[in-house]
Amino acid sequence: MKELKKYAKLYKLFVAQYLKTLMQSKVDFIIGLLGYLLVQSCGIICLALIFNQIPQLNGWNFNQLLFIYGFAQIPRGIDHLLTDNVWMLSFRMVIRGEFDRYLLRPMNPFFQLISDKFQPDALGELMVGFLLVGGSIQKGVVSVNLLNIVLFIISIGAGALIYTDIKLFFASLAFWVKNSGGILQLTYDMSDFAKYPVSIYSKSIQLVLSTIVPFAFVAFYPASYFLTGEAALKLIGVEVLIALAGWGIAYATFNKGISIYESAGN
Repeated sequence: MKELKKYAKLYKLFVAQYLKTLMQSKVDFIIGLLGYLLVQSCGIICLALIFNQIPQLNGWNFNQLLFIYGFAQIPRGIDHLLTDNVWMLSFRMVIRGEFDRYLLRPMNPFFQLISDKFQPDALGELMVGFLLVGGSIQKGVVSVNLLNIVLFIISIGAGALIYTDIKLFFASLAFWVKNSGGILQLTYDMSDFAKYPVSIYSKSIQLVLSTIVPFAFVAFYPASYFLTGEAALKLIGVEVLIALAGWGIAYATFNKGISIYESAGN
């Protein structure tokens, strides 16, 4: 507990320092926030255009699709907000030797990695996600009760951890290949599939999204519980197990990578 309090205090200091730097370029922050809002709005407009032509998509109506879309944005936004600096590990920290500074301080290297950057652009994703979920509640698409609130919080936390697991695992490959940014980008882009029902894709894509890169468990599977009220343990319980197992694999890969890290040479 004492160690946890120490890192919580340190995290506040890191974030405060980064926000001071960020406020020197307020225009960049506003443009970034508006950019994310625009991207998410375009996705919703595309859905609306599709449903102007068809009443349902594989049994799901427009309002249900909006809930799934919004639900998908919340864990992704949390991951983006808190762990965006992991991308820098994959693209440049290893190949340039910038990771050295994390090994010189008497602090956990992963903690330093995620504390070095706080990404407020992600507020755009979170705003869209919560607005769509809130709208779905108002329209009666999903019901609100104590159990659903608890499961919603658990599912969002597990979903955010799955995003971080996948990102950390593929970013950590940079310790071996020096630059794993391309692999990470390709893999992370697959999360766009999670905004829609997995059942609309081919069997091979469903298999990939449910096992190899389990983005289906950050949105569609847990969201389908809130839409139907069925199979909570199967959908959200398995999501939590995947998140925890994925964290174990990703963090072990990260630590193994640190053990072979050689810094930058001539």
